Amino acid sequence: MKLVWIDLNCSYAHSSLALPALHAQVMGRPDVEWQVVRTTNNEAVGTTVDAVYACRPDVVAATAWLFTHEQLLHIIGRVKALMPGVKVILGGPEFLGDNEGYLCHHPEVDIVFRGEGEESFARWINVWNRPEEWAAIPGLCYMWEDEYHDGGLARVMNFDSLLPPEESPLFMWDKPFVQMETTRGCFNTCAFCVSGMGDPIRPLPLNAIRQRLCRIRERGIRDVRILDRTFNHRPLQAVVLLELFAEFHPHLRFHLEIHPALLPQSVREVLVSLPDGLLHLEAGIQSLRQEVLDMSRRKGRLEQALDGLRFLCSLPNLVTHADLIAGLPCYGLSQIYEDIRTLAAFQAGEIQLELLKLLPGTAMRRDAAELGIKYSPLPPYEVLETEAISSAQLQEVRRLSRLLDAYYNTSAWQSLTRRLIVEEDWFLHRFLDFLTENNYIDQPMSLERRGELLYIFCCGHYPMFVVEATVAWIEAGMSLRKRPAERVQRGHLQPPADWQVVYGAYDESLRLCYLPTGVGGEGYWFGYDSTSQRPAPIFKAVSKMNDDTLSCIGI
Repeated sequence: MKLVWIDLNCSYAHSSLALPALHAQVMGRPDVEWQVVRTTNNEAVGTTVDAVYACRPDVVAATAWLFTHEQLLHIIGRVKALMPGVKVILGGPEFLGDNEGYLCHHPEVDIVFRGEGEESFARWINVWNRPEEWAAIPGLCYMWEDEYHDGGLARVMNFDSLLPPEESPLFMWDKPFVQMETTRGCFNTCAFCVSGMGDPIRPLPLNAIRQRLCRIRERGIRDVRILDRTFNHRPLQAVVLLELFAEFHPHLRFHLEIHPALLPQSVREVLVSLPDGLLHLEAGIQSLRQEVLDMSRRKGRLEQALDGLRFLCSLPNLVTHADLIAGLPCYGLSQIYEDIRTLAAFQAGEIQLELLKLLPGTAMRRDAAELGIKYSPLPPYEVLETEAISSAQLQEVRRLSRLLDAYYNTSAWQSLTRRLIVEEDWFLHRFLDFLTENNYIDQPMSLERRGELLYIFCCGHYPMFVVEATVAWIEAGMSLRKRPAERVQRGHLQPPADWQVVYGAYDESLRLCYLPTGVGGEGYWFGYDSTSQRPAPIFKAVSKMNDDTLSCIGI
């Protein structure tokens, strides 16, 4: 049997862990030939189809993801038209619900897997051309002789017995990061999540995790994304794993999801002790409203979650990313704005605002009508309206999410944006209106253009922040000839005798520039390395605008 896997991702930076995870369980079989066609959503469909067709496969397999599903169907439809006899088999979280309607609506797809496929897929390969034997395979859903057959939900109970994906020669070692599970399953029951169905928790042995991390380090990979749904559901295990991760500093960095309500003292102590840069945490918060969390069936009390989140955001040795989900029941637009301000006041490292997707198989999708939720029937199944938030308001949320990504989640503009959000009640509303009315919000903008617009907006609405906007511009390495630096003085400047150094060390070879603040007689000095092309200053100092300073800058 010749099998072609369509490895379709949003970009070439990503790769499907499903491919090597499945292949690792069946590799070495001489009767199965694997070929991979790698592509992205940005590639022409015809190019991908031609690559698949050239292989003349017996089976075409792929994983359907929210943001690649539509493109995948375009590819599969054309492949099936060219090769009517080819078997098309799909898997992934898209198929955790009722698959009969899907298969009837998409006759180009022969089979879909529901659940965890490593064991079931290996069994199916043995009988791929004998449909009369498919019914015994867990998770397999298909049409046969005009009847729908449903194999239920497949789970791999002996998770630690699987060969890890890295054992497969199809594992992609040339990506900027790798993905890894230390535990499969989730204790939580979130109604919007595909893992909220009571999946049993199955951890891997510590020695197996250490061996895999050693292999990843040997390959020169720096970033590891831990796929555990809730990393700290068992505090003792979390402590052991965090201590293990610290053993790989500074060679590896870890990105993982943590529940801020589940942070006993033992976990807090080890988090405080970790080296700088080891962790990037995603704190699952979703909403800062208890009613919303209750409707979403999320475990953990809000008071504990807020206390844990405040603690995480206070740690200087790691970055904490907090996420909010618009479209959850009882979650209104004004509450979302308030929650963003709260997270900014906590000094969250990133704030991610997303629209809720009602995924197949989730309780919230099943109960959508009862909850008053309207959603798109097509991927990515985003919520269109609820009883708490209108369609127009959800579009405002989408634009607000772009604003946060462009400014708050960008290090160059984060400090200023955070101050404006926290200190000015209507900043987010006004700045979003400014970007929307001038047709900027939906346009791709360079780092420089974003800084220019923020400066212009401050000049017109928040003049007390104009100096800070210029300082941010300078420290981001932007041009001193552009408008945000219009008050900056350059040329033959001599340093004053009484400045206070903020960072760096002064050297006479530095090129200096001076920004008078006009507030209390203070000014900022910046120094640039004359021997390099580095655009950002390497030295910063503050001085009082006394007579000596006035003489130094020629006033």
